[in-house]
Amino acid sequence: MQQATLHYIYDPFCGWCYAAAPLVHVAASLPGLHIALHGGGMMAGANRQPVTDALRRYVIPHDQRIAALTGQPFGDVYFDGLLRDAGAVFDSEPPIAAVLAAESMAGRGMVLLERLQRAHYVEGRRIAESAVLAELAAELGLDQVEFSAALNAESEGKVLRHIAASRELLARVGGQGFPTLVLERGGRFERLELGAYLGRPDAWLAMLCQQLSAVDQDGPACGPDGCALPG
Repeated sequence: MQQATLHYIYDPFCGWCYAAAPLVHVAASLPGLHIALHGGGMMAGANRQPVTDALRRYVIPHDQRIAALTGQPFGDVYFDGLLRDAGAVFDSEPPIAAVLAAESMAGRGMVLLERLQRAHYVEGRRIAESAVLAELAAELGLDQVEFSAALNAESEGKVLRHIAASRELLARVGGQGFPTLVLERGGRFERLELGAYLGRPDAWLAMLCQQLSAVDQDGPACGPDGCALPG
């Protein structure tokens, strides 16, 4: 199988990224496929959101649809705890910085992202808070002193540059939002359609295997769901 990269443009507070999490998880099992994480900052900066009744009313129908479509679990403490917690703030920057820190330390960015998603949607925890991020990193066996230093380093402007670069990539590949998954092979980028595979990780894995096993053809990588990027 040829070497390839699956670019995953995500946000920790994106429910549909949680819906796609099983697809990304099984993709990481494929030999020769590297997963590159790109945090998009959906709720970063001026878009950070305090928890309000309006936010709760907006996200719950999406969450219910995700649960029905994919079987992803949502905890009562999320629906009736976190989504009623007026002191909580949804801010994408800290958890994205934590994913970058875990990746820089031990190549465990995706593992921490999955843990963040469970902490948010199942356990109803405030994943934008540094104390919670430290606890989750410790659960994964990451050294606390080293993680704190790495998190501080990522939080000092680096995470904002990362988010900007992720948004640039999203625009270049014609993505409409989060999640967006893009397969890169031989300098060509192809955006992959997710909708038909949500809740069907086996079918998704079979499609990826077929894509990665295919013999490269000359010409652009453009099609209904993909577009080539300049070199």
